[in-house]
Amino acid sequence: MNIHEHQAKEVLKSFGAPVARGVAITSLDQAQAAIDALPGPLWVVKSQIHAGGRGKGKFIEKEAGEKGGVRLGFSKEQALEHVKAMFGRHLVTAQTGPGGKQVNRIYVEDGADIEKELYLSMLVDRETGRVAFVVSTEGGMDIEAVAHDTPEKILTISIDPATGVTAADADKLSDALKLDGAAKVDMSTLAPILYKAFTSKDMSMLEVNPLIVMKDGHLRVLDAKVSFDDNALAIKGRHDDIMALRDTSEEDEKEIAAKEWDLAYIPLDGTIGCMVNGAGLAMATMDIIKLYGEEPANFCDVGGGAGKEKVAAAFKIIMQDPNVKGILVNIFGGIMRCDIIAEGVLAAVRETNLAVPLVVRLEGTNAEMGKKIIRESGLNVIPANDLDDAAQKIVAAIKGK
Repeated sequence: MNIHEHQAKEVLKSFGAPVARGVAITSLDQAQAAIDALPGPLWVVKSQIHAGGRGKGKFIEKEAGEKGGVRLGFSKEQALEHVKAMFGRHLVTAQTGPGGKQVNRIYVEDGADIEKELYLSMLVDRETGRVAFVVSTEGGMDIEAVAHDTPEKILTISIDPATGVTAADADKLSDALKLDGAAKVDMSTLAPILYKAFTSKDMSMLEVNPLIVMKDGHLRVLDAKVSFDDNALAIKGRHDDIMALRDTSEEDEKEIAAKEWDLAYIPLDGTIGCMVNGAGLAMATMDIIKLYGEEPANFCDVGGGAGKEKVAAAFKIIMQDPNVKGILVNIFGGIMRCDIIAEGVLAAVRETNLAVPLVVRLEGTNAEMGKKIIRESGLNVIPANDLDDAAQKIVAAIKGK
């Protein structure tokens, strides 16, 4: 689950992290009071959507102007103009897709005197099984671009869960970020604060970009993006405070439906819907679709032990995407039996009156039984022998070949 920047900052602030004063608004009639609550002389007006790259984003509506989703107001009047220009408009960033996301919240924040911008994030390092800090001196930039162009400028520091962040760890972070003086002292307290917030709230990702050194030498969290582990949130009573922050207006209806069935659904921008079981198989399926010249419209991971009803639900969720021109089902049966998959797929085909091509590749437990069920169904389902064959068939089918 993702939350907005202003919510992430409140969470971090509750642990003692240094953040600027700010006020979030959800309607235009709250704007003037939010601006008046801050001293100035600089007001930072930030669109609040669940997507990165807001500052470089563009609004679809001309009335919003040419500037991005993060703007500076050098007077109360200018700050109010920015709020009015952005509120209710659709902001397009590299992470939203061409339709953008409607700005229904705006965060007005106190300005900062920035000396230097840094990058800091935290995640679970799957190789070490530990929480790791990922840092770079190239703050304020897309970390993907930094990783591609200058990977040597990104450093990873894993934390021993038995000790938490030690003084030695904080020194490593300071050295990696080239901090000294007050900023280095601040890091010795900030790193343990962020680690405690990450672990105690079951975060899956925490990104501070940028983490700034101000002209007075101190550190401040200037932006914050936080995601939480859905499995931890599903435990009743574990994180009710975090669940209260959920903004369902930012979530795709199909994603909400998928969560109700304990499915992992990811919307994309292509034309081929993908039903798979397992993240690795999902990546391979999407890669081979791209190899043959098409793009995935979405993928729905049904997991390792889905029943007929769950498979049928996944199929119908995929079909809710109007961009889907064809569907590829790619299942490797382990715990999950291929005959169950076949029955669920056919049930969904009958129920939805499927009008787009469907290719099914089954392998593993009861694969031959599943293939037989499909062959004898009398429905317009295209069987495939392997993944390569399946990808070629679905691409050919949506092209009318």
